Amino acid sequence: MDTAKQTPGLLARNISFVVLALAIGISGYLSYLKLDNTPAVCLTGGAFDCGTVLNSSYSELAGIPIAWLGLAVNLIVTALLLLENRVAFLREYGPTLVFGLELFAFLFSVYLVYVQAAIIQAFCPWCLSHEALITILFVLSIVRLRAYFAANAVGEPA
Repeated sequence: MDTAKQTPGLLARNISFVVLALAIGISGYLSYLKLDNTPAVCLTGGAFDCGTVLNSSYSELAGIPIAWLGLAVNLIVTALLLLENRVAFLREYGPTLVFGLELFAFLFSVYLVYVQAAIIQAFCPWCLSHEALITILFVLSIVRLRAYFAANAVGEPA
């Protein structure tokens, strides 16, 4: 394989680790707040009100805090990326699995932004930051998936 064709995918993978570290930090903090029932350190005034967002009925899904689900997704994606070069199944399907998880996370994040804007009418900067990081991870997963398909198309008949 040509090294130039591997570069976008490898670069996107390495950037993903940095973004995931930030996302794990934020979702870990939000998970801690839910676990300990502690108020968030938050901007106040205007449309920002972390307490309203984090304590709304939309902050849980089937009784599970959304923050825990976000942390779980971040940890699963990290594990998939770490194991991608070590497990045959993940070498073959890792980029597709990561893309699928990030697509779901991105769509759910769009929904959560909508809920904050239209229904709750308050924003949590922590939540918005995590949702922005999920968007970045989704874009990186697209770059990785395209690089994966481009690398695997080499050598196949046109």
